[in-house]
Amino acid sequence: MMPDHYTLPDDITWTEVAPGNRRAVLSHRPEMMLVAFSFEPGAIGALHSHPHTQVSYVAEGAFDVTVDGITTRLDAGSSFIVAPNLVHGVVALEKGLLIDTFTPRRDDFL
Repeated sequence: MMPDHYTLPDDITWTEVAPGNRRAVLSHRPEMMLVAFSFEPGAIGALHSHPHTQVSYVAEGAFDVTVDGITTRLDAGSSFIVAPNLVHGVVALEKGLLIDTFTPRRDDFL
């Protein structure tokens, strides 16, 4: 039996968020959460806001990322940060993977 502070690939459950976009909660505690978002080419992470600070790492692919009305093209190896309540979203230009950290945890994802 694995302690709670480890997550193995077989423990991960993917949830469809929108067409071509799915997420998996990788690890979490009340004060922080790590989430993977997988995108098919052209999939959209719709503009939205939330009270959490978010840091995102582009693990694979390329995205047009909009934060607070400014859109920037980001490729694998890039990252971005979103302050609480700022409107943000992404468009996948190719198949891609974002790794997001939220503080505090996004209870709506559990």
